[in-house]
Amino acid sequence: MVTKTLINGYNSYIDRIQGLFVYKVGKLRKTLTQTYGIVNMDKQTVADAHTHNWSDKWLPNHLKPYFRLMRLDRPVGVWLLLWPCFWGQILAISEMTRLNIDYSLAHSLYHSLLFFIGAIIMRGAGCAYNDLVDYKYDKQVKRTKNRPLPAGHISTKQAKYFLLGLLIAGFFILIQYNWYTFFVGAASLILVATYPWMKRYTYWPQAFLGLAFNWGALLGFTSITGYLSLPALLLYLAGIFWTIGYDTIYAHQDKDDDIMIGLKSTAILFGSKTKIWLSILYGLTSICFTTAGLLSGLGSSFIILMAIVALHFFWQIAKLKLDDVDLCLALFKSNILLGGIMTGILLLSYFLTY
Repeated sequence: MVTKTLINGYNSYIDRIQGLFVYKVGKLRKTLTQTYGIVNMDKQTVADAHTHNWSDKWLPNHLKPYFRLMRLDRPVGVWLLLWPCFWGQILAISEMTRLNIDYSLAHSLYHSLLFFIGAIIMRGAGCAYNDLVDYKYDKQVKRTKNRPLPAGHISTKQAKYFLLGLLIAGFFILIQYNWYTFFVGAASLILVATYPWMKRYTYWPQAFLGLAFNWGALLGFTSITGYLSLPALLLYLAGIFWTIGYDTIYAHQDKDDDIMIGLKSTAILFGSKTKIWLSILYGLTSICFTTAGLLSGLGSSFIILMAIVALHFFWQIAKLKLDDVDLCLALFKSNILLGGIMTGILLLSYFLTY
């Protein structure tokens, strides 16, 4: 009897110790989550991120929220920001060659590397700032509610310090270019700062995204020439129309949630007429892009090769189903390939021309 009482008392004591341990661990985990963003990130994946992306697979938990804040688990935006930089460089080289002005190929390649690094940094900075502005709205949208800020993986204070660090890194990238390019690049911060607010006031936030996302076309051009000319401006305009098109497709994923919480987009504005608008936007992209190339000195081969771009645009529009969220995301991502094709067309046309 005494033995049984002792055993029961021991078991009760062990249960209390285990319960206290679980409570303390849970409390410690909550504290670490609030302070450092240390959580089990595997249980909360972002809707449009690949389920086996490299950052989720290899990074320690305390770094994952910051990489997700930069969208490095979804690098599509890096490519869409980078391609116009390369377009501007190639058109600048074509113009310099046409005018018999010397340029440094080594410097151009070095600048290409800087554009790649800069695209990662500044796209990350733009996403961090966008999330700081929108995190209260993001909590109400299915696709965005698991982003680091709305999900509570990091605090707004941590995000602000991280954003400051990215902007400082971007500054050190920008000072590697000539002074004309430096000031053109610095001016883009106005667009980056205003874009996240536009969806509250206008149905054309995609146009403001286009203005910001294609600024690299101007930077790529001026990094070689040291000035702006009509081909660069037409190239920039082509990029804006392109961005409005692909981001309208992207925005169709969120249109129901956006309507519910009072946000605006071209997806809502265009509605059932989206395919007509995409035909106009992609048509203007092709016209401006082709004209920019011809004015910079590219030959007739460039016009022929641009048929590939036109076919891709046609395929996107024909394939699109406005209420198929997965298809909208896939078509949006296909513009990574299209941007690469356009870069390849510019390069090939340059070598065929000169």
